[in-house]
Amino acid sequence: MSSSQKSLSLAQMLLCSAAIVTLSMGVRHGFGLWLLPVTQSMDWTRQSFSLAIAIQNISWGLAGVFAGMVADKFGATRLIMAGAVAYALGLVGMAHASTPFWFASSAGVLIGLAQAGTTFAVLYGVIGRNVPAERRSWAMGITAAAGSFGQFLMVPVEGFLISAFGWQNALVMLGMAMLLIVPLALGLREPAFSGGHPARREQTIVQAIQEAFRYPSFQLLTAGFFVCGFQVVFIGVHLPSYLKDHGMAPQVASYALALIGLFNVIGTYAAGSLGERMRKTRILAFIYLARAVAISVFLLVPLTPASVYVFASVMGLLWLSTVPATNAAVAQIFGVAHLSMLGGFVFLSHQVGSFLGVWMGGLLYDLRGNYDVAWMIAIALGVLAALINLPVNEAAIRRSATPAQATAPG
Repeated sequence: MSSSQKSLSLAQMLLCSAAIVTLSMGVRHGFGLWLLPVTQSMDWTRQSFSLAIAIQNISWGLAGVFAGMVADKFGATRLIMAGAVAYALGLVGMAHASTPFWFASSAGVLIGLAQAGTTFAVLYGVIGRNVPAERRSWAMGITAAAGSFGQFLMVPVEGFLISAFGWQNALVMLGMAMLLIVPLALGLREPAFSGGHPARREQTIVQAIQEAFRYPSFQLLTAGFFVCGFQVVFIGVHLPSYLKDHGMAPQVASYALALIGLFNVIGTYAAGSLGERMRKTRILAFIYLARAVAISVFLLVPLTPASVYVFASVMGLLWLSTVPATNAAVAQIFGVAHLSMLGGFVFLSHQVGSFLGVWMGGLLYDLRGNYDVAWMIAIALGVLAALINLPVNEAAIRRSATPAQATAPG
């Protein structure tokens, strides 16, 4: 792994991955800032906007599985480039959509496809193939921390662009910025895939899928990640509107989302580093339970800007810290040959949760006039996710002659 002829430079890989995630995830984290400007300007319901973002999340998850297959077989560079172009087109499409259908087509389908090629599952495959196992969790934490820094950096920028240039022009400007990902992708060209030749692997795709889905620990990790998606996307999209409904100034929401991003830099790096020394599934159980406690306290105390900022800071520590721990556990169990694809399946579960979190948040608001039930669901799911991560066995799988019939060691 140390030879430059066999793997990427660690510094180059982390810098390029971090910059790509900063742009891709940074813009995505700010979509909640557009909910009120878009719905008020276009006279749409919150459910219409929420449905588009929900479609984005499910499209991202479904496409992520196939993007992972492509990246595992042919390398990630061209896939990331295509994703960057699709992201730019999707943002411009959002700006000019005249109906909820076209808004959902661009904000939902097109950007969902773009995110599948420019975010964690694909980038973690590159990291998994080029970083030694003992440093893998740390490297994944670094990349996730970059996504958090992107939120801290980009969300205030997005808020400024909306206020200074209008929500439509802001989307076009961000679309142009997405094209910066294209040259960054060149820094992730892996020598093993030079010339576009696929890598040789011991298992076929079908064998790897069968092995994973017959393995109880994979099923539990996948179920836990569903909860992560529900919680973070519900909060990320609906928190600004929740605060506005309670009389908070718009900048409170912008600062809150930025604080989530800032503290998530610490949380994701810490989770990645701790994953080198502790069981990753215990880290995950703690994160999910702590989220449930944080949400409960936030709802019980009086709502003030100070309480919002404390809640955002605590949630930031817990926000994407599940990502390096979950993906490192998958790599530790199954190896890295099909990591992008298996990570894509786990992430699909996350995105189903994201779909339900953002869509149900809007639906329940339209039905009840508040977010109370959605908050209660987020708390209950956090407790459930903590419990189902405890029995996960993250030891390397022991394969028989038939890969699909693998068992846990011992």
